[in-house]
This record gives sequence, C-alpha cells and structure tokens, in this order.
Amino acid sequence: MTVQFAADKTNIPGRQLFRKWVGAALNKPAEIVIRIVGMQEGEVLNRKFRGKDSATNVLTFVYSDDVPLLGDIVLCAPVISREAEQQNKDLVAHYAHLIVHGVLHLQGYDHISDEDAVVMESLETKIITRLNYPDPYVIQQ
Repeated sequence: MTVQFAADKTNIPGRQLFRKWVGAALNKPAEIVIRIVGMQEGEVLNRKFRGKDSATNVLTFVYSDDVPLLGDIVLCAPVISREAEQQNKDLVAHYAHLIVHGVLHLQGYDHISDEDAVVMESLETKIITRLNYPDPYVIQQ
C-alpha cells in the first residue's frame, strides 16, 4: 500500500492509520494507492470520472479485481474536513470510515441499489466499530 499526500498534511492521519484501516477492511491480497488531494484535484477527478462539478469525499478506482486487487482510493481532504465538522464527527473516525468504504468498493461492494447499500453499510459499521470508532451512520449530536 502506498499513501500519497498531494494536499497539505495538516490534520490528515498518518500512514500507519491508513494501513490499519485498509487491513481491517481487506479480505484478499491487494495493491492499493491512497491519494489525499486538495479541492482542485478532487473537483477535476470527480468531473472527469463521475460528471459531477464538485469534489466528493472519496473516489475509488478499480483496475483489476483479480488477486491481487489493484486500485486507487482518492480522498479529498477539504471535503472530509468540512463533512466531519458539519456532521459533528471526529475527523480521524471520518477518514477511517471513508477508507473502509473505499476498500469495500475495491472488493466489489456497492451502494447503488437499496439492498446493496444495506449490505455495504452494515459491513462498514461492523468494521468501523471493531476499530473502536462510532457507527458512521448514526447522527452525532
């Protein structure tokens, strides 16, 4: 696993935590690049690959679903910080959730249909709470 910091590292968790979170969610060998980007790169990638004119919190790119899995997970630091603040979430816990979310996408999970969303969110919650973070789908007061 490689972690690339293409954004200011302030308030971004370190490589050891990213490794821990990936390991908790991964159930097969993989070669993963995690890239933390700023708003501009996040907007460009989301426009190019999803047709959306704004940055999103996490994008997952799967290059091979054979073993080992090959893929990239792109995290947009400013979006993640804003979401954590708006949702009263601990920033590190929010990063953990988004890494788990991205790793599950690499393994073929999705949330397009309601049924798939229930499966994926349930698995995310199980992994995140096992890591001693709060359920990411419970609204924090």
